[in-house]
Amino acid sequence: MAQKNKGYNDYTKPELEDKLRQMEEELFNLRFQARIAKLDKPHRIGAVRRDIARAKTFLRQLELNQKAPAGEESAK
Repeated sequence: MAQKNKGYNDYTKPELEDKLRQMEEELFNLRFQARIAKLDKPHRIGAVRRDIARAKTFLRQLELNQKAPAGEESAK
């Protein structure tokens, strides 16, 4: 299965945290709109949830790579 990182490699940690916050706000707004009225693109909720998961996974990888000693590389 192909990895869909959507260019998260290009972000620094603060930029990625900001992007994550924006996606979480978008998800909140989509859920809110879904309760009040019918969404034009209801599949967008699932897509945003997956993007949030990808961003959180990449953030965690950054944290683990920073904690790893300089002589060791993370296993892939």
